[in-house]
Amino acid sequence: MVESRAPMLEMLWEPDDPRHALDDRFGFGDAESAGRWVAAMLKEHWGVRIDTCERIVMSGGNAIAWVGTPSGRLLAKWSVVLERFPRLMETARLTSWLHGRGLPVSPPVPTREGGLQVEVGGVSMGLQREIVGDLLDTADLNQVRAAGVILARLQDALAAYPDADQLLAPAVALTPLTARVTDWLDSRADHLPMAARDTLRGLVASAPPDRLPRQLVHFDFRSANILWARGEVAAILDFEEAQHDHRIVELARAAVLLGTRYHNWGPVSADVRAEFLTSYQSERPLTPAEAGWLTILLLWQALAMVPPGDDPTRWGPSALSQLSQETAE
Repeated sequence: MVESRAPMLEMLWEPDDPRHALDDRFGFGDAESAGRWVAAMLKEHWGVRIDTCERIVMSGGNAIAWVGTPSGRLLAKWSVVLERFPRLMETARLTSWLHGRGLPVSPPVPTREGGLQVEVGGVSMGLQREIVGDLLDTADLNQVRAAGVILARLQDALAAYPDADQLLAPAVALTPLTARVTDWLDSRADHLPMAARDTLRGLVASAPPDRLPRQLVHFDFRSANILWARGEVAAILDFEEAQHDHRIVELARAAVLLGTRYHNWGPVSADVRAEFLTSYQSERPLTPAEAGWLTILLLWQALAMVPPGDDPTRWGPSALSQLSQETAE
């Protein structure tokens, strides 16, 4: 590493001291030693010489380092959570496949041996090229519309992924939608107004039969994971939450969470939700069964975001406005 300047340390969302996290979670006494380790890993396994390790961002047992190299900036992502290693390998394979299909993702840079992920010394590491862009801005309806279209295209591609079963947890069967919503109402909604719970329960009772197909979906499609550059979606990031579910569940979840980032999560407006949903359906119209579930799932996802107690970002009023619209119809 040419430059010995210590990388800046940050937490992605946790309020912890990043210096303590670096030591407690990853075993580095200071930022300089972490930067030297990153440089050594990239040189040994990828044959990459780095000029600078500029920044390390941590979340749980995971970290990302931004590094400068003669051929451009790269991102080294690693985890020390052993049980996640097989999933990280499968996620790397998935993003590489999606890149080959023309989807805007950040594919892994192969190692010297052609691998997509390195597991060594209790660490799993992958390398990606930096994609320059800004997080999706839901105040710009052009960006919102583009996000709706790209989600539909992404779901189409994920439905065709030949190794989707590798991202399905063994012996786990998805509960039918009716039971999922009612179980949530029975166990996790006591802090919500009774009228809201009763309305959602009534909608579920009159819902179409749950015969919707399931497939691999991203399941964390929101501003924090979408980059915008040069008038288009430049990248969909972070496939680590990918799972098997209904397309319509992901669509409703994305419509509600679209504006969320790392801190102070708040809801988008009804207009933003409407633009997102309309643009999605311009690319892929809903089936009659999906259309019958959409309002139910939108209300469920909105109510699920309402916290007990203080609600500084006003998820409650947003959810109740959806409830009022549903009651008026």
